[in-house]
Amino acid sequence: MKILMTGSTGFVGTALCQDLQRARHTVCRLVRPGTAAEKTRGAGCFDVNWNPATGELGGAAVGADAVVNLAGASIADGRWTAERKRLLLASRVDTTRALVQALSKMAARPRALVSASGIGYYGSCGDQVLTEESPLGHDFLSRLGQEWEAEAAKAEAIGIRVVRARFGVILAKHGGALPRMARPFLWGAGGKIGSGEQWMSWVTLQDVVGILRFALENGAARGPINVVSRQPVRNAQFTKMLAKTLHRPALFPAPAFALRLLLGEMANELLLSSQRVMPTQLEKLGYRFLHPDLAGALAAVLAVA
Repeated sequence: MKILMTGSTGFVGTALCQDLQRARHTVCRLVRPGTAAEKTRGAGCFDVNWNPATGELGGAAVGADAVVNLAGASIADGRWTAERKRLLLASRVDTTRALVQALSKMAARPRALVSASGIGYYGSCGDQVLTEESPLGHDFLSRLGQEWEAEAAKAEAIGIRVVRARFGVILAKHGGALPRMARPFLWGAGGKIGSGEQWMSWVTLQDVVGILRFALENGAARGPINVVSRQPVRNAQFTKMLAKTLHRPALFPAPAFALRLLLGEMANELLLSSQRVMPTQLEKLGYRFLHPDLAGALAAVLAVA
């Protein structure tokens, strides 16, 4: 397949580009004006000019079979000031809107669009089991997810199959949340976050890549898909397992009040919220997880050189 991709040099995008190239797909990285994207260049991978402000999409995009939309500023890089929130929204919502508008102008449109989202869509729901049919939450990440997904879904009106991939906490040795979580344990100062009772819905980067490829290649995949493992765990269980894998103690909990003082709203929605999410649609479609349980996942991820 010939696949257009936004966010190709990000954490997930870099891994997906490399995997698609190995599978002999052609990856066309949509590159903004003045952006250098050298990380994943190689056979079967080249750049296509892309200007979200004008909607201009380079001619090399012609003939694409599918699109992967991973664009978006990092949720966890910086306190959520009003300005930061505007950036988080614009980098996802405005970019996705411009992308769909550009696709609508193509004479021969791609057959599929796989667009990123997050399980923050559901808000914090305690012990409630969440599926793709669960309702929208009421906080900032819920609003962001709703608006982001709404722009992607507009591609359905122009005949494109749309998958909205709601990512959980992605585990990888280099990049994402895990290195930050592991650092206090390596210093001997790790422990649960807050009460430790909040549910964490996780997935390995290897499975994220596998699921995105599965969504691209499987014509039955459409609508929201929870990109999480089948075994969500409470934070206390996660930190205990992480400490065991790292051969470190887990003796020093991070108090909720201190996290709120340090990070404000971001602490509530990223660290203290409880989301017990199940990959119901993936199970119906028959996706087989490479790392279905947390112990095996952490051992595999942290063993990677």
